[in-house]
Amino acid sequence: MTIALGAFFNALGILLGALFGLVRRETIPARMEVIGRGVLGAATIFFGLRLVYENLGGTFLSALKQLGLVVLSLVLGNALGRLLKLQKLSNSLGRVAARAMAAADGKDPLPASAGFNACAILFCAAPLGWVGAVVDGLSGYFYLLAIKGVMDGLAMTGFVKMFRWPCALSAVPVFVVFNATSFACHIFVAPFLNARGLTAPVHAAAGLVTCAVALVIFQLRKIELANYLPALVLAPLLAAAFR
Repeated sequence: MTIALGAFFNALGILLGALFGLVRRETIPARMEVIGRGVLGAATIFFGLRLVYENLGGTFLSALKQLGLVVLSLVLGNALGRLLKLQKLSNSLGRVAARAMAAADGKDPLPASAGFNACAILFCAAPLGWVGAVVDGLSGYFYLLAIKGVMDGLAMTGFVKMFRWPCALSAVPVFVVFNATSFACHIFVAPFLNARGLTAPVHAAAGLVTCAVALVIFQLRKIELANYLPALVLAPLLAAAFR
C-alpha cells in the first residue's frame, strides 16, 4: 500500500472544488447549499453507522458489551482530549486560517502563500481527516476521507474566489499528511491490532465519532470533535482489558 484511496479522494475533491469555483463566477445558491448539507450529513451518518455495525459481532449481549466499551472509550477519550487540550489546539489552528480569510476581505492584495497556508491548515486540522486516515490505513475503508473530500471541495469553491488559484495547491499537503498517516497505520499498527483481534473496536469508535460529525454538518450541536480522537487509542485498550 503506497497510496491511500481516502487521501487521494480528499485531495481530488479539493482540486475539483477549486476548478468548479474558478469556472463558475456565481456563488452556490443558498437552496443548493442546504440540499448539499443534507446529503453530506446523511452520507456521514450512513457510513459512520455502517462502520459501527460491521465491527460489532457475536451474540446480542456480546455486541451490546462491545458497544458499551466503545461508548466508554469515547467518554474517557473526551476527558483525555480535554486534558491534552486537543480542541484548543484545533481552534488555534482554525483562527490562523480565519485571520487569513479576514485579511482577504480587505483591500490590500495578499501573497499567494497566504491562501495556500490557510487552506492547508484548515483541511489538515479537521478531526474527520485523522479519523478517516486511521480507518483507511487499518482496513482500506476510504469512505470517510471521501466524504471529507466533498466537504473540502465545497469549501474550496469559495476559497478559490477569495485567495485565487494557488490555494488549490493545499491539496498537496492534505494528500501527503493523510496518505502518510494511513500508510503508517497500515504498516505499523494494523499488524499489531489484527494479531490480537483489536481492530474492530477502533473502527466502531471511529464510526461513532463520524456520526457526531453529522451533528455539526446539520448544525444541530457544536461538538468538540478533536477531543474525541484519543478514543481511537482507548477503544482497543478497553476491549483487551475486558475480554
